[in-house]
Amino acid sequence: MQKGLTPATAGLLLLPPMLWAGNAVVGRMMVGLVPPMTLNLLRWVLAFLLLLPLAGSLLRREGPLWPHWRRFAVLGLLGVGCYNALQYLALKTSTPLNVTLVASSTPVFMLGIGAIWFGQRVSRTQVLGATMSVVGVLVVLSRGDWDLLMRVRLVPGDIFILIATAAWAVYSWLLLRPGDPPEIRSDWAAFLMAQIVFGLGWSGLFAAGEWASAPQHVAWGWPVIAALAYVAIGPAVVAYRSWGLGVQRVGPNTAGFFYNLTPLFAALLSAALLGEMPHLYHAAAFVLIVGGILVSSRR
Repeated sequence: MQKGLTPATAGLLLLPPMLWAGNAVVGRMMVGLVPPMTLNLLRWVLAFLLLLPLAGSLLRREGPLWPHWRRFAVLGLLGVGCYNALQYLALKTSTPLNVTLVASSTPVFMLGIGAIWFGQRVSRTQVLGATMSVVGVLVVLSRGDWDLLMRVRLVPGDIFILIATAAWAVYSWLLLRPGDPPEIRSDWAAFLMAQIVFGLGWSGLFAAGEWASAPQHVAWGWPVIAALAYVAIGPAVVAYRSWGLGVQRVGPNTAGFFYNLTPLFAALLSAALLGEMPHLYHAAAFVLIVGGILVSSRR
């Protein structure tokens, strides 16, 4: 049952964009060290191993997962198999500015898919909130210089992140569909494990195609090991748990605006790693994005 936006729920929905911002930075650092589809597969293999002690019983032949395999195969395809694989692929073939710009369309996808496929009414306040949020993202991406934004040109990698964004929006709406076995829905580890089980199949299929299409290599070393540990624990297990719970509480439309904080956190993280101090436009963007969240969540 969806409820209003509370401080506790806001905290849940703030954590994923922070972790996903780090995921984008790490994904960019891994370009040339790990192939993108392989990086996604290794990430979810580690996440599977982390969840095994918590939800391993779900894999029993007589367990509640298998009668519902079609639903979890779709969730695994969208949330595990496609989204991050396409993001890593986009970071390889496109610029971070373009990738983040295209991903900022998440609230639009959330509202549009909800209205078209799930019969959800889009209110004026949600449209206003979406506009404020997207403008805030554009302020960050343009660094306060709109001429820079006008010079952005889309490349094939931007198409990958566009498809990933659409997949994530559908995935978030599907989280709300009823009918999951109570023993899976009520246990966050089991619910995520149910998606990973089938998502590993999709991820493995995509990685196999990557290695079959051209020679690949993994530059094993501490940087790669540390990166895999981060993307498996933080953006995968912790972020997906927080996101799923937050979406169940307030719905995909409101949650979609929190997703738009990802580029803001990415900008701040990049600035910290480069030794650059935040600028005034960061504060202006933060006000716009948070304002959009608050406006859109008004009931």
